Amino acid sequence: RTAWAAERVHHHTVPPGTRRLAPGTAAHWTALARSRYLVREGPFGPGLVRRRGQVLVQTQTGTPLKHMGLDLQERPAAAQGTDFARLLREVDSWDYVLSANRHSTLTWERVHPGDWTALEYGQPRTDVLQRATAADVARLRETLGVPEGTVAILYAPTHRDYRRTQRSALDLERVVRRLGPRFVVLARAHPRHGGPLAASAGRVLDVSDHPHVESLCLASDALVTDYSSLMFDYAGLDRPIVIHAAEREAYEAARGTYVDLRSFPPGAIARDEDELIGVFASGDWHGTRSARLRAAFRERFCPYDDGRAAERVVRRV
Repeated sequence: RTAWAAERVHHHTVPPGTRRLAPGTAAHWTALARSRYLVREGPFGPGLVRRRGQVLVQTQTGTPLKHMGLDLQERPAAAQGTDFARLLREVDSWDYVLSANRHSTLTWERVHPGDWTALEYGQPRTDVLQRATAADVARLRETLGVPEGTVAILYAPTHRDYRRTQRSALDLERVVRRLGPRFVVLARAHPRHGGPLAASAGRVLDVSDHPHVESLCLASDALVTDYSSLMFDYAGLDRPIVIHAAEREAYEAARGTYVDLRSFPPGAIARDEDELIGVFASGDWHGTRSARLRAAFRERFCPYDDGRAAERVVRRV
């Protein structure tokens, strides 16, 4: 029997036939104690006392772009009081770590050193991106309110550890106004942003509260992001990606990155808002050069994106 732990507000998103548990409840702790297999993205937490025979699977948060784990020891703005001794104790409890590619495997082995086994099989969360049909995409676009015949841009920036307050680096209303009626923007704030990037108005749709970012990826025609690891998942769709490289020096100094997007980007790069508008207005966002860059990016980071990652993991574990 499968149980899924999630805040009650998200219980409606849990697949049918799955037991829904609220974190911290007696039922949740009982399930943690009795379940044979425990699967989680992120720390299992100090309250978990692992019993003999349990198997812990760490899914990770996708392909790492920004510094993670022990590498944060040199990044105090990003570490924000991380207890690295506790982190290592947590890592010691893992049996398996999922990996989408060789870059991820090598990174996790270095920043989360432990006696776990890497399953370089792809990320199960991207399976839906490969298995969705044209009908699924049309339904999602209709549900989100994307007008028929328009180009939907998913704008999904990452969190800025070095800022006390978060703000959008783009004036999204100005962007869609300059691009014209053929374009709409799906604005997705990072969960730690603290609020929407922009209120829904006209051709800017706030989708920050949508429970499934994968659905937003499927509903969009292109991704605009800065330093979010979502770009690696999105690349598997083989749809255009544009990097909005605002505050690059500040971000790299505060957080650090593993991939130099200037020399190995997944598509066109815009340094500011006007350049971003120009990339879309000129058609460079889906031109030949962007397609060539995306193909190289996919070859390196999406070798297992075939919709069967979850199956491979289950068969192995």
